[in-house]
Amino acid sequence: MLWNIDLTLVDVAIVARDAYAEAFRVVTGRPLVKLVPPMGRPDSEIVFETLAVNGIQAEDDHLPTFLSALAVAFADRSGRLAKEGRMMPGARAALKSVSRLDGVVQTVLTGTIKSNAVLKLKAFGLDKYIDFELGGYGEEVYPKATLLQVAQGRAKQRLGTPFTAANTVVIGDSTRDVQAAKIGGAAVIAVASGRSMAGELRQAGADLVLPDLSNASEVVTAVADLTAPAGRKAS
Repeated sequence: MLWNIDLTLVDVAIVARDAYAEAFRVVTGRPLVKLVPPMGRPDSEIVFETLAVNGIQAEDDHLPTFLSALAVAFADRSGRLAKEGRMMPGARAALKSVSRLDGVVQTVLTGTIKSNAVLKLKAFGLDKYIDFELGGYGEEVYPKATLLQVAQGRAKQRLGTPFTAANTVVIGDSTRDVQAAKIGGAAVIAVASGRSMAGELRQAGADLVLPDLSNASEVVTAVADLTAPAGRKAS
């Protein structure tokens, strides 16, 4: 099972923006004027688009240099995450409840680079439910659907089980999360806690749309149903 992080489990946008501004200054020597909205994009894509909208022509070393600076800037601000950010409603109970399901391993499919993903969840005590070695992250320059398949490959190598749409569930809040899951090969539970409306999430192809994660038993039931053998799935 793969969780999106931002606006699905936590919201730390204020700190993330400050970290981006610092990384931009370190890499370009200029102040950040405009940061492109995340909208489900990976950090690698956000970096290139942010450079472009601020009039910087990207060069070969810009991405690794920027992501390295972003990791440092975010770590320097990690003490602000719990104070200035928030855990999304029901996130802790949902993670804890899903962790009790037999045979389920929880990881992340996120546009955030790995080091920052760990810090975001650790700030709210959510990291203990996540196997970070099996996830997909923003420094890996793949479309999110491909990143899902990369994460499935990691899980197969570790656990010895092939992962397909029959036994993989993505939980996210954006239409990009939904589209990536459907293209990459996973069932998807969408939560309308981010910038995508419930109707947009349904139209994108979500198997189930929830207003948020407040009803942990509903999340658990959905995960169990979506990963049950075909003959045992609820009608």
